[in-house]
Amino acid sequence: MPSFKIDVSTAVVFVATPPTPKLVSKQTGEIAIDRETGAPLATVGLLVADEGEGNLYQVTVPNTGVPENLAPGTPVTVVGLKARDWENTFNGQTRHGISFRAVAVTPLGA
Repeated sequence: MPSFKIDVSTAVVFVATPPTPKLVSKQTGEIAIDRETGAPLATVGLLVADEGEGNLYQVTVPNTGVPENLAPGTPVTVVGLKARDWENTFNGQTRHGISFRAVAVTPLGA
């Protein structure tokens, strides 16, 4: 499926939840791996505020693009943010949504 670039150049972005490993399976604890780089993946909650509106996004980022000390409330810059729609069927139930992916999330001014 195609992905779409998201321009956050005019937005204020803060860390809402710290990075956590992105899991392939909660039962096994297996951590998801980036197919392109082979790096483990993390999920970071970001609050993106622009034009008087704020939204919370769960963004997947390779561990190589996430500093260790990224804490809630930290203003950040998001590099290469993209969105992609998804759909899957499990046990006869169809679910769909939008996933967000970035190359890196770095503290503002770093």
